Amino acid sequence: MALYLLFESASGYALFHAYGIDEIGQSVDAVRSSVLDLQRFGKAVKLVGFSPFSSAVDALNQCNAISEGIMTDELRNFLELNLPTVKAGKKAKYSVGVMEPKVGSHISEATGIPCQSNEFVQELLRGVRLHFDQFIDQLKKSDLEKAQLGLGHSYSRAKVKFNVNRVDNMVIQAIFLLDTLDKDINSFSMRVREWYSWHFPELVKIVNDNYLYAKLAKSVVNKSDLAEKDIPVLADLIGDEDKAKEIVEAAKASMGQDLSPVDLINVQQFAQRVMNLSEYRKKLYEYLVTKMNDIAPNLTSLIGEVVGARLISHAGSLSNLAKCPASTLQILGAEKALFRALKTRGNTPKYGLIFHSSFIGRASARNKGRMARYLANKCSIASRIDCYSELNTSIFGQKLREQVEERLDFYDNGVAPRKNLDVMKAAIEGITNAVSEDGDDNQKNNASAKKSKKKKSKGEADREAMDVDKPAAVEDEPQAEKKKKKKKKKHKLEEPQDEEMATETADGDVKQDETPKKKKKKNREASEDVEPKTAPEGKKKKKKKSKTEDDEV
Repeated sequence: MALYLLFESASGYALFHAYGIDEIGQSVDAVRSSVLDLQRFGKAVKLVGFSPFSSAVDALNQCNAISEGIMTDELRNFLELNLPTVKAGKKAKYSVGVMEPKVGSHISEATGIPCQSNEFVQELLRGVRLHFDQFIDQLKKSDLEKAQLGLGHSYSRAKVKFNVNRVDNMVIQAIFLLDTLDKDINSFSMRVREWYSWHFPELVKIVNDNYLYAKLAKSVVNKSDLAEKDIPVLADLIGDEDKAKEIVEAAKASMGQDLSPVDLINVQQFAQRVMNLSEYRKKLYEYLVTKMNDIAPNLTSLIGEVVGARLISHAGSLSNLAKCPASTLQILGAEKALFRALKTRGNTPKYGLIFHSSFIGRASARNKGRMARYLANKCSIASRIDCYSELNTSIFGQKLREQVEERLDFYDNGVAPRKNLDVMKAAIEGITNAVSEDGDDNQKNNASAKKSKKKKSKGEADREAMDVDKPAAVEDEPQAEKKKKKKKKKHKLEEPQDEEMATETADGDVKQDETPKKKKKKNREASEDVEPKTAPEGKKKKKKKSKTEDDEV
């Protein structure tokens, strides 16, 4: 059976015919050694056809399709053009060797051409890649290297450059920096306490917060300068007037030693650095909150920003976290304890990073494992929704959080929680309602904008007409006055008609079906400029009787 080799280069598709190699007689090691020699390899492999790419964009599209295991229309036309035709109802007497098994399976499914991908074929394709510039005369080695470099850059750029607002790498770096800042601020603040305690040791017992201690060390500097006049300033710094008085009293009877002005200046500068670090830590935490709400809103609303960011950073990315099953997510961060338990045949850990969630702390000791398993299940659902959903909403996370709360109540009080199907239906309904409301608001805004534009255009047209037709309007003034007089007469005649109609409807004698007839009569009377005459009482009674008889019929 003949063997053809499909090679995807950066400059185009190439098809080779391996006619001088017997697969049965040659081993992989022998082919590997013969591939390096161009003379031997050139005798065994022959170029059948070459189809260059039309542009760099076309090369990138073909490369993306090959990486995903898809056969494009260009590749199909190239194979059908260069491979020998097979009669209908007969099997092909050749096979095509490909590097990617997915591409080969797709080619065989779509065209019926048998494909293979094994070590023997891969070694042959390695030799083709090594000597590719020698098979094509017009293709220089420098041009091939440029095409490979450009395609490599564009392919990697396209893979990396997806949605900029949902790049989870920023979250990973931010949570790492946040953890290191916590350690550094803690160690630096302890150094400030030890350093300044030589001068004012009583301040440590009065102020416990590290940030406030650094602020006081910077503002007080020399304890001997403190007096009662400084109490308002200290109260503004601390937020407590009693503690400010206590600091002033402690400074008067302090046992600390005096420091030189140079030492006090260094302590002051170091305290300022600690304050700057703690302020930057607050800003970094706000940045992390905003990024987590953009990248993983459902996971954030379920488990919190810090714990969710730690899960993403430990997994490597949001997509890796979404691929993890719930059992893996449950013990994520406790790998050492897991392998130790497997090695010593002890009890495996029940939770990892999700232990820092408030739900695990609120659960009782006997239900912590159950709660961790349930929370890991919901976290895996939320991470998959965040990773693969296009809508940036936190409705699913809020509903999942409600489910976890209900499960806590179930463990504590025995209240039965809702089913998962009902909760998901409610979440989908909430999303559809939100989307429809947004669409209605957009439509209203567009309609109001169109109306305002139409009004403006009509007003401009009327102004132009008024400017053009001013003399005609002056001539037509008497006609307009006549029309106004006629309208006033009609209004005067219609007023008694309306009064009669109101009285008749109040009595309940006249129905809606007969109102147009009466209107016609009254209009006739109005046209004759005669006041409407009231009918005698006997006739009115007869009319009422006839109406009642009609109603009975």
